[in-house]
Amino acid sequence: MKIGIDVSPVENPSLLSHRVRGTGFYIENLKRSLLKYDKGNEYVFFTQHRDGAGFTRGQNLPKNLDLVHYPYFEPFFLTLPIFSKSKYVVTVHDLIPLVFPEKFPPGIKGSIKWNIQKLSLKRAERIITDSNSSKNDIAEHIGISEDKIEVIYLAAGEEFRKLKIKNLKLKIKYGLPDRFLLYIGDVTWNKNLPNLITAVEDLNAALVMVGKALVSEDFDKNNPWNQDLVKVHKIVKNSKNILLLGFIENKDLVDLYNLATAFVMPSFHEGFGLPILEAMSCGCPVITSRGGSIPEVAGEAAFYVDPYDINDIKKGIKEVLSDEKFRKKMSEKGLMQSKKFSWKRATEETVKVYEKVMGKG
Repeated sequence: MKIGIDVSPVENPSLLSHRVRGTGFYIENLKRSLLKYDKGNEYVFFTQHRDGAGFTRGQNLPKNLDLVHYPYFEPFFLTLPIFSKSKYVVTVHDLIPLVFPEKFPPGIKGSIKWNIQKLSLKRAERIITDSNSSKNDIAEHIGISEDKIEVIYLAAGEEFRKLKIKNLKLKIKYGLPDRFLLYIGDVTWNKNLPNLITAVEDLNAALVMVGKALVSEDFDKNNPWNQDLVKVHKIVKNSKNILLLGFIENKDLVDLYNLATAFVMPSFHEGFGLPILEAMSCGCPVITSRGGSIPEVAGEAAFYVDPYDINDIKKGIKEVLSDEKFRKKMSEKGLMQSKKFSWKRATEETVKVYEKVMGKG
């Protein structure tokens, strides 16, 4: 088969600027893994051209393709073509803005784009998603049959692993404390950062936070989607416990996970929760919640807290930080859990979806 893969967000991150790491990570690893593990099919990578309103004005789409894969989707942005002559598959990582509409109001333009997007999504031959939680959300909020939705778990990048020797130079580079909690991710409502930061401040614990949005000043402070970002900036402004690092390269991320005392992400809801898997792959104990897909990813290897209860978050952090033997046991469980996920497996399952669409599976 000759399969086209849309890599637009990798070539032009502004298309999905608020989720560039997660979307970009998926596309880059999918591309690398398909070329590495699937020698039976031909892959062509292309980009879309858009106008100022986000409408597709052409694709660098080669001729004679058997199938097209759009490996990213956003409900309120025009990520899919309105018309397509080719059969296509779409990856939908999550539908959090539709699950919690009061927290992510689309506005008039967003609503119009969503109605267009929904029609294009329903025309897809198959939908790939990251978890059973997201599969249920897609079926419920779009009305697509579950038979049409394929769950394929992601995996951490192969570079994420437990290091025999920790990079102590990184502590000097970023001014890291000896013991610290680590958070890596976005600042949208579902991440629950105001509650996390409040818990950390009450405990007088050190928290290192990584993410491009965390240090961004160029954003619409009146946009409802950005209200948690406004809150976070306000809370951490005079904090001595919280260190914001912004975006950092994967090499430094691996070292950070290895240096951290524990990784903490008490989300209200996740479509997958990739940083949890990265942390576990590095042997870093994980404190998280049971929101959305997280139990599918973390299994019994994480310490779970109630994301809506600041006292429970505090209790969980305190328990993990105070018991070194418990952290070691968590680290070992996390390493075992992370081995259940691999890009080789994700690639094989993705190719099976392609074959199913083309009547070969």
